[in-house]
Amino acid sequence: MSYSFHPDAQKELLSAIDYYEDCRSDLGLEFAKEVYSTIQRIINFPLAWSGFSKNTKRCLTNRFPFAVVYQIVGEEIIVIAIMQLNRKPGYWKNRIK
Repeated sequence: MSYSFHPDAQKELLSAIDYYEDCRSDLGLEFAKEVYSTIQRIINFPLAWSGFSKNTKRCLTNRFPFAVVYQIVGEEIIVIAIMQLNRKPGYWKNRIK
């Protein structure tokens, strides 16, 4: 199974990496590793997480207050959002098809 990012999700990821890197050297790298580890869990077990909205699922990261919101389209995982859990819920809903 492959994956891709919605353009806004890619921007969220890069912005969060920059934020954590500004907080502490190499923390941005640790965050990126955690997000990609979460994506790998999703690829391995795409149906393991319950529905988050009508067409999406959500998988929490282990160390940071973020979730990967995704859709399964055929044999592809589409990352809809790298959602900061304290942010306004549902801000990303206009991104889903």
